[in-house]
Amino acid sequence: MDITKLTVHEMQEKLKSKELTITDITKAYIENIKKYENDVQAFITPLTDEALSQAQNIQEKIEKKEIEGSLAGIPIGIKDNICTKGVKTTCASKMLENFVSPYNATVMEKINAENMINLGKLNMDEFAMGASTEYSYFQKTKNPWNLNTVPGGSSGGSAAAVAANMVPWALGSDTGGSIRQPASFCGVVGLKPTYGLVSRYGLVAFASSLDQIGPITKDVKDAAILLNVITGHDEKDTTSVNRKKVDYTNALTNNVKGLKIGIPKEYFGEGINSQVKEKLNEAMQTYKNLGATVEEFSLNIADYALATYYIIACAEASSNLGRFDGIRYGYRTKNFSSLKELYTNSRSEGFGAEVKRRIILGTYVLSSGYYDAYYKKAQQVRTLVKKEFDKAFEKYDLLLTPTSPTVAFEIGTKSNNPLEMYLADICTVSVNIAGLPAISVPCGVDSQNMPIGMQLIGNKFAEETILNAAYTYEQQVKFRENYEPSITK
Repeated sequence: MDITKLTVHEMQEKLKSKELTITDITKAYIENIKKYENDVQAFITPLTDEALSQAQNIQEKIEKKEIEGSLAGIPIGIKDNICTKGVKTTCASKMLENFVSPYNATVMEKINAENMINLGKLNMDEFAMGASTEYSYFQKTKNPWNLNTVPGGSSGGSAAAVAANMVPWALGSDTGGSIRQPASFCGVVGLKPTYGLVSRYGLVAFASSLDQIGPITKDVKDAAILLNVITGHDEKDTTSVNRKKVDYTNALTNNVKGLKIGIPKEYFGEGINSQVKEKLNEAMQTYKNLGATVEEFSLNIADYALATYYIIACAEASSNLGRFDGIRYGYRTKNFSSLKELYTNSRSEGFGAEVKRRIILGTYVLSSGYYDAYYKKAQQVRTLVKKEFDKAFEKYDLLLTPTSPTVAFEIGTKSNNPLEMYLADICTVSVNIAGLPAISVPCGVDSQNMPIGMQLIGNKFAEETILNAAYTYEQQVKFRENYEPSITK
């Protein structure tokens, strides 16, 4: 039995029946990290020695009945923009290369309360700005399905580590598709929760009104289990919503009879790869066969969503990254003869090209004379986007679209063309603009055996609806049983 190919809920069963111990599981994942990390490069800070010692400690406490809980000793990987006390949180940047967080993010407090084991901090695009994990200061993560291709971004390290069985599941963050798009590229499940459902306290901010932490997992049930752990009101985050706690695993009924699914035709137009369309059409047919109603309609926002997203995201990034100046936080240059030079050189040397590009764009749209023309207008369009979604959800329970217009592209093919890279987010950004939940599940592979992702978008706080729809589909197609990354075969 290959322990690392098990889902978390399968591991829980084997722990319960005493077929496995916490130490067995942790050792198996550490072996895989040793085996694949040189090729995949998913980790910025591996914590393998600490993990093994923690596993032995937890196993002893379980045997003495000092610890209870079904997730005690389950390993996890954490994206490196989530603050972890006593461990480097670099945001894959030179600016925070040596920053050791003095506190835990709220999600880390919740993970620690379950006695899970942190296997390490995972690679990402610098400050979560990118769609390929090529913009990391440290290394370029590779896609386990084909090492010449990107794993997506910005949570590329998280998705690649789950796909390569180096962690059973991971936390990522999603600002415009940064959980869903890498999940699609790496053939795993990625869930972006409703804005405010998961606390952002301790997540290093990119764009505060768009960012959301969420799970990247092997299957939908694991996504529901991890979502159970990380949700909940947090007084430290003013955008955190105070809602009754829900057990999302109860929503997985494997039944979609009577479900109304809307297909926004704008998401299937020009620029969507023909093989992606084909697999999505097959998925629609699967839902019809299962008793759901599938209907095409027009969602008149696709033309505006991308421009709106990049104006708002860059404006907020410019504001949030202002604190990294070499004095208050972050890298400080050694070459300066005045205060102005200290600021200029610290930021010039500390930030990478993509981060600088977005800061400049954001500063421009917030500047006097341009604020009304760009930022204010983008916020007005944001309201229109929300209203369009509200109208759609009056008629449909969920919307089905591609997660990405293409499968994973080759490393280096888009990194020198920012506009082309930004267009890769076309299917995902509107969800963040409207603060909605969405999940990406694998729906097949193309002719080169590269995974294709299907995105299901729900109304606000309708995680149960999209999780059940994704779960029911997953039970039919059995993607994990039929396909596997080339690296783990």
